[in-house]
Amino acid sequence: MSVPYETAAYEPAESPESPEEHLARLLGRALNSFELPDEVIRQLDCALAHDSSLHSAYHSAGLHRETYRHTWLLADGSAVTLWELVHNPTPGSAPEHEVYVDEEELGAATARLGLPPDTQDFELPALMRLWAIPEPRHMFASDDSADHARRLLRRAENSDRPGAETAALLSTATAHEITQAFGRPGRAGRIGLTYALYEHAFLLPDGTELSLWEVEHTATPDGRHMCEVYMTEEAARDAMERRAARQG
Repeated sequence: MSVPYETAAYEPAESPESPEEHLARLLGRALNSFELPDEVIRQLDCALAHDSSLHSAYHSAGLHRETYRHTWLLADGSAVTLWELVHNPTPGSAPEHEVYVDEEELGAATARLGLPPDTQDFELPALMRLWAIPEPRHMFASDDSADHARRLLRRAENSDRPGAETAALLSTATAHEITQAFGRPGRAGRIGLTYALYEHAFLLPDGTELSLWEVEHTATPDGRHMCEVYMTEEAARDAMERRAARQG
């Protein structure tokens, strides 16, 4: 027997970290943030969205090194990327963070870390190559993930939203991550309409991942914000396209 959906008044979507907040957090932990060009900081102050991903990693004998790519989308459609180097200077010590404007600077900083001569684990054959490292799609955080899934599904107003089986599966979620997906409908539609697409990725107890795709838009008769949720990115983008076409 299917479980009826819980109905409720529209709730604003939970806001992921803003581009400004993400930049401030990155610069706040980087030891060399003062070296970044002022022009780059001015550009990022006007960013519309951001995305972060693991670029490479190396762990051995208590030492670790990771590099992350942080990209911001600007109002003119261009993008700015900063590269973050995270490493611990001695085994078991607290990580240190550095930030660079291009991969060449990142490579030079990585080379300066060197390889301890008395640690055989760091000999060249043991180095992990970038193409051998599976890049994780998400960086999960444990924060009432099952409740987040419940509230996301509750505020979805589309009739073809995920059903009770998906809701039951996500009630076991142990962690989640929210990211904004770049891109917009192929047709802009009526002036003043806004669309945003978010991926809500959930980690399940067996280690598998499940994503829901949330569309927020104002293509409603009274211009209010509406939330729709779909099982795939393709279905979400198709819905955005259809609404933009109808409002054109």
